Amino acid sequence: MSRTTLKDVGDYVGVSAKTVSNVVNGTGWVREDLKVRVRSAIKELGYRPNAAARHLRSGRSGMIAVALPDLAQPYFAELASALVRAAEARSITVLIHQTNGQAEAERRISDGIGVPLTDGLILSALSVTAEDLALRLDTTPLVLLGEHIGASPFPHVTVDNAAAAHAATTHLLSTGRRRIAAIGAQEGAATETADLRLEGYRAALDDAGIPFDEGLVCVVEQFVRRDGAAAAESLLDGGADFDAVFAFNDLLALGAMHTFATRGVGVPDDVAIIGFDDIEEARYSSPALSTVAPDTEAIASVALDLLLQDDNDDGDTEKTIPFEIVRRAST
Repeated sequence: MSRTTLKDVGDYVGVSAKTVSNVVNGTGWVREDLKVRVRSAIKELGYRPNAAARHLRSGRSGMIAVALPDLAQPYFAELASALVRAAEARSITVLIHQTNGQAEAERRISDGIGVPLTDGLILSALSVTAEDLALRLDTTPLVLLGEHIGASPFPHVTVDNAAAAHAATTHLLSTGRRRIAAIGAQEGAATETADLRLEGYRAALDDAGIPFDEGLVCVVEQFVRRDGAAAAESLLDGGADFDAVFAFNDLLALGAMHTFATRGVGVPDDVAIIGFDDIEEARYSSPALSTVAPDTEAIASVALDLLLQDDNDDGDTEKTIPFEIVRRAST
């Protein structure tokens, strides 16, 4: 069966293919009653615009790619949802890709390999370097999310992780806690996130005149519930003296809370705990989890604006998105 064309639709309605094109693309002036007839014919005949041809004519495909490390992680799933909403508000379609944080996958998608024609890429990278991206083959616009890349030739949207960790630790201190454990340090990780959150935690202790105790810092492999639960077990089994926990993300915090519940440690009576990300699950845990809430909607909106602006090649652009401390029952 042959593909329905603009001319087919025009012949059906009794107008030119140009008029049909104007209705499809929102260009030119067409009477409202004629628009209705053309749209009805498009639906009836099953016409579908040729995306590649539209891209060649307009320079825009109306689609962008978004590459995130792990959609099983609630934060990235919620970020993907925010990006889709922001794109829909701009009449943009989003293609979601999962990289698993692997350097090769991040390099391939940044080179446009296996990706259809798009107007650009939003990449949350864990493993590729600024040097890798400087050599990318694809010339479509690129916007980076997160901390790892640092100085790069591309616009970058980030949260001040050190400042946010400082604020989270300060919140625990404001409740009278003085022996604050940190769950989430990482050794040799590709991302800088853990280092920056540890830096903010230490700075808050220093500002409060509280000595840093390395014995209260728990190293994890991943920011997942399992590792948070294991870290809390380690603190309890090792006899650590602590009255609060700053977990470097909400999943670590929720895992630690599970251990505390099974071991008869009251939250917040015995141990106060705060997380980071403000995933939806944090609002419905028992007790509800205090957390650092990055402005995810702003991350999505700013990233889209940077991607679609005409002078996207301004590599010095870095946007730092605000956060807030959400106080709930766990503290």
